Amino acid sequence: MSVFATATGIGSWPGTSPRQAAEIVVGELAGTLAHLVELPARGVGADLIGRAGALLIDVALDTVPRGYRITARPGKVTRRAKNLLDEDLDALEEAWETAGLRGSGRPVKVQAPGPLTLAAELELSNGHRAVTDPGALRDLAASLAEGIAEHRATLSRRLDTPVVVQFDEPSLPAAVAGRLAGVTALPPVPPVDAAVASGLLDGCVHAGGTDVLVHSCAPDLPWKLLQQSAVGAVAVDATSLRPADLDGIAEFVDSGRTVVLGVLATTAPARTPSVEQVAQAVAAVTDRIGFPRAVLADRIGLTPACGLAGATPGWARTAIELVCKAAEAIAADVDAV
Repeated sequence: MSVFATATGIGSWPGTSPRQAAEIVVGELAGTLAHLVELPARGVGADLIGRAGALLIDVALDTVPRGYRITARPGKVTRRAKNLLDEDLDALEEAWETAGLRGSGRPVKVQAPGPLTLAAELELSNGHRAVTDPGALRDLAASLAEGIAEHRATLSRRLDTPVVVQFDEPSLPAAVAGRLAGVTALPPVPPVDAAVASGLLDGCVHAGGTDVLVHSCAPDLPWKLLQQSAVGAVAVDATSLRPADLDGIAEFVDSGRTVVLGVLATTAPARTPSVEQVAQAVAAVTDRIGFPRAVLADRIGLTPACGLAGATPGWARTAIELVCKAAEAIAADVDAV
């Protein structure tokens, strides 16, 4: 069974307290796949791209009106990103120790922006996206790969447990399809060649270890690219799947890999669904694809539809409780067959 064929969270979490967030996430997900939380409400250096400032090797970031820019030398933004990440790691280690999980062998997940999304969202000194410069794109991917390998090793040592990696790639579909907007109407951002994108992604996947997940809530995922890559699992928003996605999921799972379905809203719905309703939502997707029941337990994982940074603390906790209980219910149902 894949390490990702279970319940987990995408990564982001509401609030600004790393200790409180870590206690909840470890408490609820320790029996499945707990993760290092991201708390973007803390501001600069705490969001998806800002966190990369703490991970990249020999690449520094600064802020600009539209987000972040690559800069010549580390400054306050890079230092802040590193400090925030250190706080998160300390909080996770404390929660892990308190739960008695050191040396348990239970895996924990870390998240980072994927190479295409990182290059799409970072500016060069001339104001253009880094993805428009092949050299910058290549250097960023190499820096990210080195940084995530170091980050993973550090956390594994601190927790004395296996660490798996998730690369967030919300910009991947737009990058390879040529849909990224430029800084002006002209010139447009050219598409990244699929073979180049796959190679950059694979470089980061190999640095991430044997179990690497790519997450994207964006529509029109390039399933052919993902199928040809070394990625072991893909996480998607199950509420926005199109017929082409269902075909892509089927082929991906048939290749022996895992798909993680985001089945719960990221903000509180008018009525909280029951565990049975969540499990039924998963079955509705898998039935459309035609999976046998046994595949549910071996190759399908569950998460909320995306990150929970915009949720209330109450709903964030409820959401991960529900995906955990639904995963248990599905596994019990399969075992009973």
